[in-house]
Amino acid sequence: MAGTSWQAQFIRASTALYVSLIDAESVDVRHTRTRLDLIAGMVPKASGVGFDKATIAGCDAEWLVPDGAPEDKLLLYWHGGAYVMGGCVSHRPVVSHLARAAGVRAVLPEYRLAPEHPFPAAIEDAVAVYRQLLADGFAPGNIAVAGDSAGGGLTVAMLLSLREAGVPLPGAVALLSPWLDLSGAGESMQTREEHDPWFSPEDLPHVTRHYCDESELKNPLVSPVYADLAGLPRTLIQVGDDEILLSDSERMAEQMRAAGDEVTIDVWPGMWHVWQMFIGIMPESKAAVQKLGEFISDALGVGD
Repeated sequence: MAGTSWQAQFIRASTALYVSLIDAESVDVRHTRTRLDLIAGMVPKASGVGFDKATIAGCDAEWLVPDGAPEDKLLLYWHGGAYVMGGCVSHRPVVSHLARAAGVRAVLPEYRLAPEHPFPAAIEDAVAVYRQLLADGFAPGNIAVAGDSAGGGLTVAMLLSLREAGVPLPGAVALLSPWLDLSGAGESMQTREEHDPWFSPEDLPHVTRHYCDESELKNPLVSPVYADLAGLPRTLIQVGDDEILLSDSERMAEQMRAAGDEVTIDVWPGMWHVWQMFIGIMPESKAAVQKLGEFISDALGVGD
């Protein structure tokens, strides 16, 4: 596509071909988990970042610590994967680069996955992990929370749950192609259908059925675009202009602004769902992660 790198054009075409061979209705989620780990695991990790396994609030997790990172600043990252796949193996590369770009240590927990553990298990895990980090001594204002795709939706659902419980919220939030409306009501489901190289609106019900009952699709903790978003932290949303999920981000930003929240939406022409994952392979991913890192670093006052 015009204006995109040859690397992006190659990855777009090759991944689109791969995704086209997957039948969303009949695919075994156990196989998709393995495939995601194999594909994402091929992306190079950031140099100068150490890795340590941990358990936080009963969740397996991994610490990713850039050389020289301060001990009191933290990025909490919730991985994507439609609530049915993803984890440390698949997301270690992109989180390592994001941690280095922000200059802060990051923690990447593995929440319980559907269909074995449907809604609200993931949210319960996210809230428990955040509470544990506070108990461990991290100040809320020194924590940034980020998430991609379903991890973006989980991030917002966690914030809503914490706000309802009166728990102090983090200092900043970064959302990467967040999945915020599982009911699929956004207009980009139609306007971007021919542009999205990966997803089709017809596939959505086959994915959401693993996570929740159809009657829950507009529950604000399932689809945060239907929530009262007042009082959320400073937020940056990055989304591709070719995504059928584009409207999720646009509606989120519009509603946050109307509620008086501080939010920036960053729409990338020619990009698809969570293109940031391909950092180290295509320049657009590097530029996007660098921008996210600068936002997190500035919000947390790294180096002040």
